[in-house]
Amino acid sequence: MNRKLNWKGIFLLVTILLLAVGSGSCLVKPEQPEVREDKEPKVEKVTLYFGDQNAMYLVPEERQVVVEGKSLETIVIEELIKGPQNPQLTRTIPKETELISVEVADGVAYVNFSRELQTKHWGGSAGEHMTLYSVTNSLAKLPGIEKVQFLLEGEKQESILGHMDTSEPLEPNWELVKE
Repeated sequence: MNRKLNWKGIFLLVTILLLAVGSGSCLVKPEQPEVREDKEPKVEKVTLYFGDQNAMYLVPEERQVVVEGKSLETIVIEELIKGPQNPQLTRTIPKETELISVEVADGVAYVNFSRELQTKHWGGSAGEHMTLYSVTNSLAKLPGIEKVQFLLEGEKQESILGHMDTSEPLEPNWELVKE
């Protein structure tokens, strides 16, 4: 009879200990990373290139942009589509143009625009020149980008507006830049 009590007592003691340890661990909160409500958004300085009044040169315009949820490449193109802030500069991308995607691989940025880049463009060889190099030079200022491949609705085009070859990636043309 004594032996039965010992096993029952031990079982009861172990059960009580397990319950005590288990409930005690529920009271201790696991360490959580501190969440700051006042977290500052990440701001980057980018250089965009817009046309001058005569469509002969590209002029740099620096902007502070908030980088949250989008790649810096995407933000640069979206800012180019918005147009220049300086009234002395001219837009290089039709405002109706939509950016479908930007992907970077092996130093080449593949920029996929909606068809409006072509259909809403004001045209001319100078206009096409300004558009292509506005995008290319702006993106080439970012780390890891050496060339830009233009795509319309996911497809390479021999030429966007019939004046320049866009079937291969373009390198930046720094000779077009006027400080």
